[in-house]
Amino acid sequence: MASADIGMAESNIPGLEPRARGKVRDIYELGDDLLIVATDRVSAYDSIIPTPIPGKGRVLTMLSEFWFGLLKDLVPDHLITTDVEKMDLPSGADREVLAGRSMLVKKAEPLPVECVARGYLAGSGWADYQVDGAVCGIELPAGLRQSEILPEAIFTPATKATSGHDENIGFEETAAVVGMELAERLRELTLKIYQTGHDHARARGLILADTKFEFGMYEGKLLLIDEVMTPDSSRFWEESTYAVGTSPMSFDKQFVRDALTESGWDREPPAPPLPADVVRNTTRKYEEALERLIAAV
Repeated sequence: MASADIGMAESNIPGLEPRARGKVRDIYELGDDLLIVATDRVSAYDSIIPTPIPGKGRVLTMLSEFWFGLLKDLVPDHLITTDVEKMDLPSGADREVLAGRSMLVKKAEPLPVECVARGYLAGSGWADYQVDGAVCGIELPAGLRQSEILPEAIFTPATKATSGHDENIGFEETAAVVGMELAERLRELTLKIYQTGHDHARARGLILADTKFEFGMYEGKLLLIDEVMTPDSSRFWEESTYAVGTSPMSFDKQFVRDALTESGWDREPPAPPLPADVVRNTTRKYEEALERLIAAV
């Protein structure tokens, strides 16, 4: 069940059994296509938190739909429609509950790598750089500081983990998995999409520091799939407070991580529930990211 107050922790569609339930999305077979329902679940430190973030799934869906449309001329994608009235749902399905958080998509075969683009030195990239002056094996100039823009954006793919952390792999390992030609295409597309997203966000006072994409094959064609440049899959910073050498304010689930750390949780399941103010602040951040990114300039 879902409401404006408690959010949707799990979707339930009478007559349909989920093909999979991920950290955030529930996936159903719907004829020859897939129905992806973005719930309001939130994960942190490899655990699903018992308290949903109301409206989060709708933000992820609306933002992904926006990016798919903006990127149409650059890369084809798997989206068919987000209009539940155009979906052949079972008669018992609550279309009102599913509206705004559901995507009918082509049943692409996901590639076994996540395609990560990094334009700034942050997160695990910053941690790696402090050790050996490189990020995921890519050597960078000496003397860079935390959150500093890189000379050029870099492609740092990772293996996809169904649970736990994804594992960073080099370009050569990616080529060994998917073939050199496809690996080069993935690198090219990942960096082009990142740059498009970065420039779009920068014009709206946000910095896209890094992001990850998923691609899949459908009828011999490479498609952009899953979600695109959302606060769940990306690191967005507030440009007005951005400063090199700091950890800038971000539009993601940092409120959630901070609350879990302050709670004393040892990061072993099960995770504790979230305080109401953390839920409200996180919802507000996700909604602000959506509003600013889809705004005209």
